[in-house]
Amino acid sequence: MIRMVTRLAHSRSSVIPGEPRAQNELRYGAATDWTLLPVNARRRFRILLEKQAEMARLSEESAFNRLLWNADDKSLGVIASGIAYNYVLESFREAGETPSILKVSTYPVPRGLIQKLVDHVETILVVEEGYPLIEKDLGGLFGLCGKTIRGKSSGHLPADGELSPEIVRRALDLPPRETVAAGKLRLAARPPQLCAGCPHADTFKALNKALEAHPAARVFSDIGCYTLGALPPHNAVDTCVCMGASIGMAKGASDAGLRPALAVIGDSTFLHSGITPLLDAAAHDTDMTVLILDNGTVAMTGQQPTVATHSGIESVVRGIGVNPEHFHVVPTHPKRVGELAELIRKELAHPGLSVIIAVRECIESARKHKAEGKAREKAETS
Repeated sequence: MIRMVTRLAHSRSSVIPGEPRAQNELRYGAATDWTLLPVNARRRFRILLEKQAEMARLSEESAFNRLLWNADDKSLGVIASGIAYNYVLESFREAGETPSILKVSTYPVPRGLIQKLVDHVETILVVEEGYPLIEKDLGGLFGLCGKTIRGKSSGHLPADGELSPEIVRRALDLPPRETVAAGKLRLAARPPQLCAGCPHADTFKALNKALEAHPAARVFSDIGCYTLGALPPHNAVDTCVCMGASIGMAKGASDAGLRPALAVIGDSTFLHSGITPLLDAAAHDTDMTVLILDNGTVAMTGQQPTVATHSGIESVVRGIGVNPEHFHVVPTHPKRVGELAELIRKELAHPGLSVIIAVRECIESARKHKAEGKAREKAETS
């Protein structure tokens, strides 16, 4: 497993690809290994504990952990992981001699290497992204009698947000690098927006029109391109927590007395984890309105195909038990915003569950399919 942090996901690097290897052999364990009744779970947990010593040994010997040793400097030692290690090295490009630096890349942390560094220096600075995992481990592993630990817990590095080379330089007590002032130039904010021509934009326009007479309404949204409906110019979304949460939160809000309560969820997210809360809402005929935005693709992460088209989603919704009189599949289009707004108004007045599937292909997906069609026609005629 790799611990992912935002900056790592946004970084790039040259890589040396390895030779492809054969697939792992398919092996079957005893049936009792996978039937975790308490008697088997206790046994498997003992086996897991017995593996810890081997895991610690592998971590200690891993080539991914690296100790840069400075025998003369005993004042400071740095423990860094991930991209934070790069920031530390960058800080000393022009600053002269580097302190001892331990790059930690495995878990459990390499106790022997850390002990060697701790015994050598008086102060330890821990530089890591996200939660201070290594820093917390240091106190538990060693107690560090007489040693000073600096990091996020001590306030030498910010506890929230991402690290940067300049933040790390300050923690290392190094002077800031020279910068060029932008003067009075004011850069315009560039928040992410829906693509021009996105069908979700038309749905949000209709939704806002329908809610003009309902200032107390709350729109519980979900994870996808349509989450951008929370930003200008739409300002149509009040929440986004996790996949499938929109429908569950709308139901909870309705049960608590909030009216009207609406959920907005994409087709892919609905199929991923929105079906279960809708099943619950249908069973109780909860007073809420659900909009499923069906653009026919997993647009946010690269146009992957969905596991069902809107006809498949329609079958799922009907099978869940949604009242057919308050279930609608409608096309969304700039010229039909008024019609969709009127339909939403009508269903908001219904004291039970309503579901509307707004259908139109993602604009980027449509362009891709159009280009593919032209390429096929050209190939067939050549």
